[in-house]
Amino acid sequence: MLPTHTAPRLSAWDRRNIRNRCVLFSLLLFTYSSALNAAPGDSTITLTTAVQRSLSQNPSLKIFPYRYDALQGQAETAQLRPAYEVGFDAENVAGSGDFSGVSGAELTVALSSVIEMGDKRSARQGVVSHSRSVLDAHRQVESLALLGEVTRRYVDVLAAQAQVELAKEAAQLGNESLRIVKKRADAGATPEAEVKRAQAAAEQAKLALLAEQQRLAYLKMALSALWGATNPEFDKVEGDLFQFGEDVAFERLYAKVEKNPAIEIFAAQSRLKEAEIRLAQTQSSADISWSVGVRRMQETDDTALVAGFSMPLFSGERNAGAVSTALAEKNQVLAQRDVMLLDLHTQLFRAFHNRKQAIVAVKVLHTAIIPALEQALVETQAAYQRGRYGYLDYVSARQELLSARRTQIEAAAAALTYGAEIEQLTAEPLALTQYGEDNTFSGSPQ
Repeated sequence: MLPTHTAPRLSAWDRRNIRNRCVLFSLLLFTYSSALNAAPGDSTITLTTAVQRSLSQNPSLKIFPYRYDALQGQAETAQLRPAYEVGFDAENVAGSGDFSGVSGAELTVALSSVIEMGDKRSARQGVVSHSRSVLDAHRQVESLALLGEVTRRYVDVLAAQAQVELAKEAAQLGNESLRIVKKRADAGATPEAEVKRAQAAAEQAKLALLAEQQRLAYLKMALSALWGATNPEFDKVEGDLFQFGEDVAFERLYAKVEKNPAIEIFAAQSRLKEAEIRLAQTQSSADISWSVGVRRMQETDDTALVAGFSMPLFSGERNAGAVSTALAEKNQVLAQRDVMLLDLHTQLFRAFHNRKQAIVAVKVLHTAIIPALEQALVETQAAYQRGRYGYLDYVSARQELLSARRTQIEAAAAALTYGAEIEQLTAEPLALTQYGEDNTFSGSPQ
């Protein structure tokens, strides 16, 4: 990725996930039919565009270039060999008697350094290299979490659009009901109190529509915030809320969980800890310090070559604690991986079964409940106009139908949201399907 002032370049992993998610949602979620095309003058956005903008502009991902730069600096430091040092030593200077002044001084200029034993330089480079692998895994986790959040907020906007349309229909029904009640009141078949109640219901429906429109505006802003925008640059999102994919066996899904970047982090951390163990073990090999130089005796005006070396004793025993610590930290990473796998299993199980339940609910509402309530409303309205049913019967039939359609929208949104969660846990799209009555639902509110 590039610095913040330049549009970041998407990695191969990002592009692959965008491609997979686009394939999935182009077939399972977003169908570009004429009924879904935006009206002239409207600006629409697709999930593909939302994902691309978020991955390239989301503020949470902009920290990774700096982390990579920091690792690059560490890599440059790790590959350095021990530095050379120049030393100056003066003896027998400014003393007393024969050693007064500098006439009896011995001056030494020496070059010194350290010979690293145990291949410490390679071990340091290994730690930095594996640190970069851990950072890569963290970036994939962050990107995958962002993909999931984009999808969830996109579905929220899609569902809110459907709720607004339903609220408009409810407002129209309220006005229609008021017209019918007034007509009966004018004929003397209905008391004036029912007209007032119908007027209040119509106004409440308008308030509900306003509330849904405000909620939609907020959700659009929340979606656009994922790519750093403070105001939505679109009027609506494209998509079909009632397209679901084929159910995949839970065992197959869980087998993919082990490839989740969240698990790969532990694998990368385990390799990093192994590199840190090797680095700790190299510290058991004592380094040799050496020096070589020239000494000048002022008294005799002679020079001589001086050399020396030194090394610490018992460095292996003194370093045993560091090696034990590194081993313990590696074992801790392995234990944390097992805990994470159990947690992901629980999350996947919940999302898997909740998605199935939501899809069943949508199917039942679409095929049985809503058609029955629609027919009941037609018959109740006709009976009310003939004076066979009361106002409460008419209003109840209308509210039951609206409530069922609202529940259908909520269940469809839940199914898509749980599907996005499954994709995030498995790090790949759900299996594509050839649509069939047994496995999928294709429809929209009537």
